[in-house]
Amino acid sequence: MNRQLITFQINGQTLGMDIMAIREIRAWSPATPLPNVDAHVRGVVNLRGVVLPVIDLKSKLGWGATETDERHVIIVTSINDQLQGIIADAVNDIVTVSQDQLQPPPSSNESQTQTMLEALATVDDRVISVIALDRLANTPALADAA
Repeated sequence: MNRQLITFQINGQTLGMDIMAIREIRAWSPATPLPNVDAHVRGVVNLRGVVLPVIDLKSKLGWGATETDERHVIIVTSINDQLQGIIADAVNDIVTVSQDQLQPPPSSNESQTQTMLEALATVDDRVISVIALDRLANTPALADAA
């Protein structure tokens, strides 16, 4: 069975997520910070009257905080019926991968990056880290922010 992934860049790395979870891609707008949330929760933005929590996936993956500018985008996802925004450096394209192109991520000492990855996919000459959106949705701070 084939899956379609939207690919995007964070910290020079190519990541992907299931296209069915994507609701829209919007231009960067600064988030309103929230008190007492994890550092990877950048705050919230107003999405046509809906309060949208914005996640710094780079920070969540342990790669440091994103220095945002007007070139960044917010990928709006729907995970378990909850809208969330993910900061990305850029959106690349849509790729179709088959099950045999997906491999489990290398196991390690359960680093933050490993727990967020569902699989690795090889497409052409690129390795795409496929984000496990259900694990991102299980972030306790998101429930508080939303």
